[in-house]
Amino acid sequence: VTRYFPKEELYGLSSQMRRAAVSIPSNVAEGFRRRHNKEFQQFLNIALGSSALGSSAELETQAVIAKELSYIDGKKEEELIDLIDYICRMASNLIKKL
Repeated sequence: VTRYFPKEELYGLSSQMRRAAVSIPSNVAEGFRRRHNKEFQQFLNIALGSSALGSSAELETQAVIAKELSYIDGKKEEELIDLIDYICRMASNLIKKL
């Protein structure tokens, strides 16, 4: 998605969205390597956005901003938010099973 953003966003919104998108699976993977379920839950919560700066909440907000700046259309924003919500539901279900 971000490859089509204006070049002036390369180190701005584009970079932030890419970092947040990479952070979600990275937190899941890091948490999985921990020895205790409680630690795993903590990393899943970070990925989900249960903390103030959670990666999924960050990415969802950035998708809204990208739409407001006309970098993406409403359909693409909706697709991104639907995908983020799907990932959050999967992680939430995993947390419940730990």
